[in-house]
Amino acid sequence: MSEPGQIVPGSRVTLHLSILLEDRTEALSTFGEDPLVITVGDGTLRPGLELAIYGLAAGDTQTLNLYPDQAYGERDPALVQPMPRTDFDHDFIPEPGQIIAFTLPDGEDVAGRVVEVDEGHVEVDFNHPLAGHEITFRVEILDVLPPADQH
Repeated sequence: MSEPGQIVPGSRVTLHLSILLEDRTEALSTFGEDPLVITVGDGTLRPGLELAIYGLAAGDTQTLNLYPDQAYGERDPALVQPMPRTDFDHDFIPEPGQIIAFTLPDGEDVAGRVVEVDEGHVEVDFNHPLAGHEITFRVEILDVLPPADQH
């Protein structure tokens, strides 16, 4: 049983977070900016990051080192796809490193990073940019509201 004010599934949480890569490069941070407001379970945070904040309350801070399988997953070679150059607008010139938004047949939008370009194909990596990385996840909880069904 959780204590009142603790983060549980469905809690509305206002927080600051930062994600550091293995070399201490900051990949993401809301510190010094507007805080992030999420509902636990809404998909804003990856499941492993949500798990890391369960049980915390307003005023709590936490820093955790997470392995790829706890954070953004391992890199999946099957998510690196060659695409025919004809799939892209004629006047668009893809370049390695470029991030492009794609719409899947089911209407979902996904981002892909251009890896390589040749005459006939564009190789696109659909792995999350942080996949395969051990990260340091730092969080400061500013406010916690109980799940809507517990007001």
